[in-house]
Amino acid sequence: MQANQLEKIKNGKGFIAALDQSGGSTPKALAGYGVSEDAYSNEEEMFDLVHEMRTRIITSPAFDSTHILGAILFEQTMDREIEGQYTADYLADKKGIVPFLKVDKGLAEASNGVQLMKPIHDLDETLRRANERHIFGTKMRSVIKEANPEGIKAVVDQQFEIGQQIIEAGLVPIIEPEVDIYSNDKEKSEQILKDEILAHLNKLDDKDNVMLKLSIPTVANTYKELIDHPRVVRVVALSGGYSRDEANEKLKENDGLIASFSRALSADLNVNQTDEEFNAALRDAVESIYDASVNKK
Repeated sequence: MQANQLEKIKNGKGFIAALDQSGGSTPKALAGYGVSEDAYSNEEEMFDLVHEMRTRIITSPAFDSTHILGAILFEQTMDREIEGQYTADYLADKKGIVPFLKVDKGLAEASNGVQLMKPIHDLDETLRRANERHIFGTKMRSVIKEANPEGIKAVVDQQFEIGQQIIEAGLVPIIEPEVDIYSNDKEKSEQILKDEILAHLNKLDDKDNVMLKLSIPTVANTYKELIDHPRVVRVVALSGGYSRDEANEKLKENDGLIASFSRALSADLNVNQTDEEFNAALRDAVESIYDASVNKK
């Protein structure tokens, strides 16, 4: 891990771009970009097209380190190249942006009001390759749908157990227990979640660091105690289905919380835009998300 990358993520001004839609969500991501399913006939062609989309985003002049601290990649993106360099090296060397890798294999069936992560059987091998590809940190997602204390505890236990394995591989895990924004008892879930996360943070060794990726809380600054915790490098927020404008407005109310948006970042981008139109749309998104991450109410 490079000390300057840790410093940038910990104290830099900006946000983290989430470019990590995986196999199941790729058709939806491509459709949003204006590429329909009849444009590809197999998975290989689909992943070629999504890499073209991500390459266009990453190489855009609007995608810059003035506004963006890091970018989360899908495993296939890590293994592919942009302008003759592996994606993580291109991000770090050409853009000054810190690369992260999504490592989870998707969600298990709902139980106790939550969805745990499916088993990650090849995690050691993935982490070895991530180190080879100069990845700084990882990301893995669970989902909380109800304020079920047993379920939420299971989510956080699983996240930190796998997080410890990631720390031991020399990477910084982004722990992402997403609370569904449409949950009927979202605020109650967030309080239980905060307490469970704090209990785990307080058990970490002084040399162990994590990041957190959380839904924007119902009550502003609910997560301030987590943001200020010495074992937390940074707390980032997902857009979670909010429109960009709504996510930005909610984000501004939370001191120290920065964005890690996916759909809200790329919603206005289209395959048929000219480069000028594409770069202008991306620049508008980047600047508004940066503003919400840096300038608080």
